[in-house]
Amino acid sequence: MKTRKVVIIGAGHVGSHVALGLIQSGEADDIVLIDILKEKAAAQALDLDDCVSGALCGHDAVIRAGEYEELNDADIMVVAFGRSRKPGETRLDMFDDTIRMANEVIGHLKQVDFKGIMISISNPADIICEYIRRQMNWQTNRCFCTGTSLETYRLLRVLSAATGYSRRSIQAMCMGEHGNSSFIVWSRIFINGTPFLQMRENTPRLAALNLDDLQEQVKRAGDIEVDGKGCTEFGIANVAVMLIKAIFHDQKLIWPCSTALNGEYGQKDVAAGVPCVIGKNGLEQILEVELDESEKEKFAKSCDIIRGFLERAESVK
Repeated sequence: MKTRKVVIIGAGHVGSHVALGLIQSGEADDIVLIDILKEKAAAQALDLDDCVSGALCGHDAVIRAGEYEELNDADIMVVAFGRSRKPGETRLDMFDDTIRMANEVIGHLKQVDFKGIMISISNPADIICEYIRRQMNWQTNRCFCTGTSLETYRLLRVLSAATGYSRRSIQAMCMGEHGNSSFIVWSRIFINGTPFLQMRENTPRLAALNLDDLQEQVKRAGDIEVDGKGCTEFGIANVAVMLIKAIFHDQKLIWPCSTALNGEYGQKDVAAGVPCVIGKNGLEQILEVELDESEKEKFAKSCDIIRGFLERAESVK
């Protein structure tokens, strides 16, 4: 049987939790950590290896530190390098630092022959992923970003708490930038198939909910976590494992991810979070859902912000 190999670039909070999730779920056989701090990567790998025999682990995965040559036969690369966001910072405030790190990583990537699928997490997420893809001239299907996945996770939590319905009964998503300009697509939210906005018309307790307040709760969630503990790690690591599972099992998972747009939603020369189909070939399809006029305006504004930073990225050395 073919060994499922995942290489994670960045052995910090997020990268190490992605590795842990893969070990516990049994979704990878061979996991390699790469970090500029080689001793840290080796220590993280050893610590993670200590848990392989535990009751929660899916099977006996191999976990170790390595070099970029490990990408030559890897199925999936997870990009998780970069520093944590500081209290008061937006993800866009991390732009200059992360672009410089990206240029260093790109230099290594050009020395190897990676043929697999890249899932990027590093912030500002939409910009870093698309910048790497352009520099490497990789196809869009095999190079995408978690995008508004984390906002969507938070939206499901916020909606479940506000409505009393199980998260598993709610179909909802956020679109746009993984950042402050992301937005909830209210017109596409369903409670077990019933439109949420329609339910609000007939259910007083739902009608009493303040949609702007719910949007603010989703937007502020990451800030609260960073202010309280200095980083976010568990939710986004779970997103990465979910996407890796969708690829390895060819699930055709429909989920919001960030990808290069070529006319979809009227946008070009930009990458942003949109509903996509994730399967064995990576990001296999962009789904164009109907948006109302307000949502179209919000998406265009968000894309303009991302596009402007992508143009700036070319000048950072």
